[in-house]
Amino acid sequence: MSGHHHERLLIAGPAGDLQALYQPGQAGKPAVVVCHPHPLYGGTMRNKVVYWIARVFEDLGFAVVRFNFRGVEQSQGQWANGVGEADDVVAVVDWLKAQHPTAEVWLAGFSFGTYAGLLAAAKDPRIARMFAVAPAVNFWSFDFVQQEKRPLLVISGTEDELVEFEQVQAWINTLPEHAEFYPIEGAGHFFPDHMPEMMDVIRVSAAI
Repeated sequence: MSGHHHERLLIAGPAGDLQALYQPGQAGKPAVVVCHPHPLYGGTMRNKVVYWIARVFEDLGFAVVRFNFRGVEQSQGQWANGVGEADDVVAVVDWLKAQHPTAEVWLAGFSFGTYAGLLAAAKDPRIARMFAVAPAVNFWSFDFVQQEKRPLLVISGTEDELVEFEQVQAWINTLPEHAEFYPIEGAGHFFPDHMPEMMDVIRVSAAI
């Protein structure tokens, strides 16, 4: 944690304030929003995978904000079936863009966070690049990504116990050719024994 100073703040969202942690980063680097897993199954911005995804971007000097969706911990509002949560993402992008008006905005999500994040990106052209870790394609329709033209990196474990790897592969086959797919052999949904490899994949892709 040394050298990682996170500002605790509340960001105005469509259903009330959204609790967030923010690291300002370095001038000239991208600014990244990181989205957490399913709120109804214990997902928060403090999730271990979310923390380490954010840490990769922080180590690269990027501005990073991770936040709690509506109804989670100190965030106001109630669960809204993913659609409202996508609106939460747009509100956080609004805030981040106000802090870094000239920076590229990137988005990273884990599990359910990939759905809410990519759904937000589909209607928000300010998001320049996307990272989807363990996308929950068996719970949500990701058909809206099929025409995506922006850079997208997808990471999935071959032994994911919540999202069958075959379903992820089938979804990948519907994506544009420029989308990158990195399967991690033997990794489960939460990457318990493969976190460093997952982080390295993001780090290599994000290095600019």
